[in-house]
Amino acid sequence: MNAASFQEIAASIPHQPGIYKYFDGADKLLYVGKAKDLRKRVSSYFSKTVQSYKTAELVQRIRRIEFVVVNTEQDAFLLENTLIKQHRPVFNIDLKDDKTYPYIVIKNEPFPRVFLTRRKLNDGSTYLGPFTSVGKVRELLAFIRQNIPLRTCKLPLTEKNIQKGKFKVCLEYHLGNCKGPCAGLQTPDDYIADLGQVKNILRGKITPVMQHLKAAMQQHVTGLEFEKAAQIKKKIEHLEQYQSKSGVVNPKMGDVDVCSMLMQDEMACINFMMVRNGAITTSENIAFTAKLADLEQDILSFAISYFRNKFESTAEEVIVPFLVEMLEAPFTIKVPKLGEKKTLLALSEKNAAFFAAEQLRKKKLLLQEHSKQSKDQLLPGLQADLHLADLPEHIECFDNSNFQGSFPVAAMVCFRNGMPSKKEYRHYNIKTVQGINDFASMKEVVYRRYKRLLQEGSALPQLVIIDGGKGQLAAANESIRALGLEGKMTVVGLAKNVEEIFFTGDRESLKLPYQSASLLLIRRIRDEVHRFGVSFHRQKRSSGTFKNELSEIKGIGKATSEALLKHFKSVHKIETASLSEIAAISGIEKAKRIQDYFAAKRSGENA
Repeated sequence: MNAASFQEIAASIPHQPGIYKYFDGADKLLYVGKAKDLRKRVSSYFSKTVQSYKTAELVQRIRRIEFVVVNTEQDAFLLENTLIKQHRPVFNIDLKDDKTYPYIVIKNEPFPRVFLTRRKLNDGSTYLGPFTSVGKVRELLAFIRQNIPLRTCKLPLTEKNIQKGKFKVCLEYHLGNCKGPCAGLQTPDDYIADLGQVKNILRGKITPVMQHLKAAMQQHVTGLEFEKAAQIKKKIEHLEQYQSKSGVVNPKMGDVDVCSMLMQDEMACINFMMVRNGAITTSENIAFTAKLADLEQDILSFAISYFRNKFESTAEEVIVPFLVEMLEAPFTIKVPKLGEKKTLLALSEKNAAFFAAEQLRKKKLLLQEHSKQSKDQLLPGLQADLHLADLPEHIECFDNSNFQGSFPVAAMVCFRNGMPSKKEYRHYNIKTVQGINDFASMKEVVYRRYKRLLQEGSALPQLVIIDGGKGQLAAANESIRALGLEGKMTVVGLAKNVEEIFFTGDRESLKLPYQSASLLLIRRIRDEVHRFGVSFHRQKRSSGTFKNELSEIKGIGKATSEALLKHFKSVHKIETASLSEIAAISGIEKAKRIQDYFAAKRSGENA
């Protein structure tokens, strides 16, 4: 990747702390690095004029860049270490071992000791960390020992040894740093109470300690003992500055998955994180195109299943921003309100937000590129591919939309010079068609659109795209003929699945190359009319304009109709379901009412 290629993606990299990953052309991970400012750090690889041979070779191989945003430099430091150990990238030659990072251990023994260690054993002891600064750990332990008297000796202080009087107090007792449990001068309960204060400090619960120290400092000030007050003030400042916990690493958390989502127009941007042994090992983003009837809960549950299957996750807990229903799931769903899991969820949501911003930037960049190409390359190419008589500077596209087999609406979008002309977009409520009839609905909206243009004396488009196959195209042409507009503009149909293009009167369809510029433009116009139509439909549903057809059935209430729609996904599927299938959700009596309703409806349509 050269500097020019990097500049195209630089805007998508945030000015945030995090880690970055470089991949080669075969998608092999080359390097993992950490940064206080991701964009500045990554940019430095592509802007330096003098580089080491290793760096120059790395940059030459880079084809793709990923990043994970975290909250602090310390989190980036720890996450980098975790990923290097997991993946062992070829350019991370200075691979650090677990012993690099210290832990604080509360030893599993009578009268437990508290000390620093670099070895994490499975011995029942409590380990806190890892920490990125040995100096800070030593300072914290020194602070604890100055204020909370605990033993530092390695004597086996069993109840039997103490009762036999095997030990005598040492110098630490006479200095006031230990209460002498070895000689029976401190009870186990009193020692455990002191140990509880230590645990509070180590876990960040320092408010009670701070209050105690501030009260003691005030007493010294009142007694004019300013030197002692200054010493306590220094301790208070040290506690205020110290951060003993990391949002990325916490062994107590164990194995969990985190999944968050951000909706952007009709696109759902998902972030998925895997936390193993309290450390983030995987963070991946994906975008789903939301369909008309998709709820946010359905999208998120699908994403959870997708990622867990992809990564073969066995975590027994999944952290999410809102409750979702997972049928027969071998894990529990958790919506955290406070604490470390809430922090993890916020981190996942931050990454989803950056991913959504990157997707939006790419979309805008694509529109800009099309704008630059439109007159010189894109539109002449489309004219040639579709054998159009005129350059298609003005293109309009129509689409019908309905919700679960009911409530039809339609939409039209307008593109000029290859760019959306949003002020000319139009929504249509279907007025002359009863029930769902895509052909008749298309005939109505095409007629209404071009009758209006004729009345206003406005220019007609050179190209009209009908989102649908031969049936919708034939219906649209009925309106074109009725208005006397045959031959004045080209009308084509676009098949929904295989993206074939149909012309009026032709038996065979036109299939453009899948990644051709012409088909990409047509596809973008089609996606835009879908988005515009769906947003209109959702707006009407949320405002209560549409009513659920099931609610019109006597004896079927809101709860039953919602349960049926949630299970069957559409009114049409309910209509075609068997009595037993409906009864499994609604009960036999309501199922009979529903089937009778649809039977009467069909007989009325056939009369």
